[in-house]
Amino acid sequence: MLIHPTVDKLHRLGLAVMARSLAEQDASAELAALSFAERLGLLADRELTERDNRQLKNRLRKAALRQGACPEDIDHRHARGLDKALVRQLATCQWLRERHNVLISGPTGVGKTFIACALAHQACREGYSALYLRLPKLLPELALARGDGRHGRWMKTLNRTDLVVLDDYGLAAMTDEHRRDLLEILEERYERRSTMVTSQFPIEQWYGLIGDPTLADAILDRLVHNAYRLTLKGESLRKQRRKLTTAEEPNT
Repeated sequence: MLIHPTVDKLHRLGLAVMARSLAEQDASAELAALSFAERLGLLADRELTERDNRQLKNRLRKAALRQGACPEDIDHRHARGLDKALVRQLATCQWLRERHNVLISGPTGVGKTFIACALAHQACREGYSALYLRLPKLLPELALARGDGRHGRWMKTLNRTDLVVLDDYGLAAMTDEHRRDLLEILEERYERRSTMVTSQFPIEQWYGLIGDPTLADAILDRLVHNAYRLTLKGESLRKQRRKLTTAEEPNT
């Protein structure tokens, strides 16, 4: 039986991977010996796998994660107070299904951004949309967007994204406009979507960093009370790696 007409029809149906797989099956005596149901199952599996891979690649591209990390890459060997059981629990993405938040705090260099990106990568694997943003850059960008008509589009993007990662909370002082934009973001996402925040400052200091008691109450109320917390400590991993590299260098 000539398979070329069937291959052409599969292409017309947008099933390019299945069409290519059918041609490969026809050229393999071993696969050609399988039953119709078995061959059809292989074709469907190949098409589905390719589509899933394309969709994941597209979600990761849109997420614009700062680091290419995944949960399997998280280093638990260093003494930095990282709760391995909690990381394993977060990697299940149940917190995303429950619309909860994740707060990661600790001194510079202990891997906060890496862990955030790893958990966001896992979210993309599970079919969720994600977006990585540095808060010191986002808030001024939103202020500029008010003047050129992009503010509404920005907010729509943030509201629709399943997981928004806000990195480096507290590094820059907030204006009143910044505070109100942050409150608007968190208000729209509260109990609808999940937000992840990283900061060099302990969570207990986040209230004072906002700079306005009334808005601080409103912002943290929507962020903290339904959040999982990862509190890291210890020396910068970058410093530890530099020390190790220096120690391994031969004497000259």
